[in-house]
Amino acid sequence: MTMETACAIMNVMAKKGMTLTPEAVAMVAARFRILGEPIRIRLLQELHGGEKNVSELVAAVGSTQPNVSKHLRILQEAGIVGRRQAGNSVYCFIADESVLDLCDTVCGSIRDQVAATAKALGVRRR
Repeated sequence: MTMETACAIMNVMAKKGMTLTPEAVAMVAARFRILGEPIRIRLLQELHGGEKNVSELVAAVGSTQPNVSKHLRILQEAGIVGRRQAGNSVYCFIADESVLDLCDTVCGSIRDQVAATAKALGVRRR
């Protein structure tokens, strides 16, 4: 079962007042753990605009090639990122587009929280 399927099931069950099975909860928690590393979010942000090779990703996130490759492997094993070989280069891309929706939802929530806090503190936007 993919994460997208698990989340769709979770939404349907929530609307019906049902709860997730322990297995489904474990799947959701595993996906959030995978996305819990800041460098992985940065890699996804870089891949949002289209595929990039590993060297481009290393430069974009300011890390080492072994570290970037390790995090890309984790994202790939989770089915979030895909890869293709072209000669000596490896190109990565987002394989599970639902991760972008999740990131948009989280970013929107954070934006709303920051705006509410700023309003409560009387901070004006420039």
